[in-house]
Amino acid sequence: MPSESSGTSLPIRLLISVLVTVGVVWLMAAYLDQYFQLTGSPAAFVIVGALLTLMNLFVRPVLAIVTLPLKLFATILAIIVVNGAFVWLTVKITDMMEPALVTLRIFGGPFGWIVVAVVFGLTHWITHRILGSQARD
Repeated sequence: MPSESSGTSLPIRLLISVLVTVGVVWLMAAYLDQYFQLTGSPAAFVIVGALLTLMNLFVRPVLAIVTLPLKLFATILAIIVVNGAFVWLTVKITDMMEPALVTLRIFGGPFGWIVVAVVFGLTHWITHRILGSQARD
């Protein structure tokens, strides 16, 4: 869909969106009928396409705001899991080394792993921000 800066008016952009959505509804009904079934007259495609477009226009922004805490939680959880995986790999690598040289253990069960992953993640983020801003100067 053209961007706002392209000069295309809102009614034209809305019409294009409806037409594309109607086309996708028809394609899904025709080729993905094991998952998507639409019955009725040919007007049913236009009705469903227009409804989906209007839902995207009015309901999606509200849902985006309502689900923001969930998105934030999921992002934080993913960051913790990735950092936890790095710490786990580091522990496994150090386990293969001579114990007199290096031994790494994480205590405290899952909470200990979360604390360690968060601390390393924050340290990496702060370091990246500091070094990244110096590189731009």
